[in-house]
Amino acid sequence: METVLITGANGFLGAHLTRGLYRKGFAVRAMIRAGADRRSIADIPCEIFEGAIDNKNDIDAALSGIDFVIHAASVTTPWGFPFSHYERINYTATRMLADACIQHKIRKLVYVSTANTLAPGTLQYPGTELSPFTLFSAGSAYIDTKYLAQQYILEQTAQHKLPAVIVNPTFMIGPGDFKPSSGRLLLYGMNRFLLFYPPGGKNFVDVADVCTGVIAALEKGRTGECYLLAGENLSYREFFRLIRRWSGQRSLMISLPAWLLRFTGMAGSLIGYIRGRSLPLNRSVTYMACIGNYYSARKAERELDVRFSPAGQAIHRALDWFKENNYF
Repeated sequence: METVLITGANGFLGAHLTRGLYRKGFAVRAMIRAGADRRSIADIPCEIFEGAIDNKNDIDAALSGIDFVIHAASVTTPWGFPFSHYERINYTATRMLADACIQHKIRKLVYVSTANTLAPGTLQYPGTELSPFTLFSAGSAYIDTKYLAQQYILEQTAQHKLPAVIVNPTFMIGPGDFKPSSGRLLLYGMNRFLLFYPPGGKNFVDVADVCTGVIAALEKGRTGECYLLAGENLSYREFFRLIRRWSGQRSLMISLPAWLLRFTGMAGSLIGYIRGRSLPLNRSVTYMACIGNYYSARKAERELDVRFSPAGQAIHRALDWFKENNYF
């Protein structure tokens, strides 16, 4: 039986991957932090490996006897941590894992990056795998460190024949978001008489489709290639209308002007700097909320034979799950 190591296996995407790979017939080793919440993978027959992704000894032990690696672990929260934390987990740990994959002669590494390491486009001309990186100006420690990690993977693929494929998911939504992570945006749209929304938009993708895309990249992705895993491009107004349609609510939706959001974000970053801890409303968050963060998945559809469902379907599945689990 072929074996696969999944880092961040108890995370939102990681848990879906753990379940999906088990169903495909792989023997799965789930790497999680010591003491981490295991609810999302408690029902999946897999080997649990407790270890730190930024510890070389733990990485070497986790890779023992492994054929394939899916590196899904990262710090994704856009606030609450200093840059050094993002750098250690998102960049340095990825370097250590890539080097260890070469040493252990891993057959393939799939690195789960983010769509934002590629430039977003417009609704008419969405971003593709050929789009250059343009979001250093966003000031996001998450995006910057993911970009640096992606570049390191590509360098090792070219220079040291690391058998790696990169997948670039957009904003994932769906059931099983225990923390919740991206689900916070869905929950924000529930049970509000006044619903304020930003002027931008983004690409929303069903986490189940991302899981299918990652497994397809493992099985037939081309070494050294990036694959955008993108669903439907929506403005935030359209997104919250879909939530309102599911809930039957009649919220009064009010668009926030970009200048007000950006001013508030700058003020939030300044306060966070003084306090020594970034706040939920900061310059990076408001910058991204004001732009069109749109992407195309044509390459993944063509080469990986993956199809992506409408965002409304993912929204309904996610909200059904949140309701069943008493999140609202």
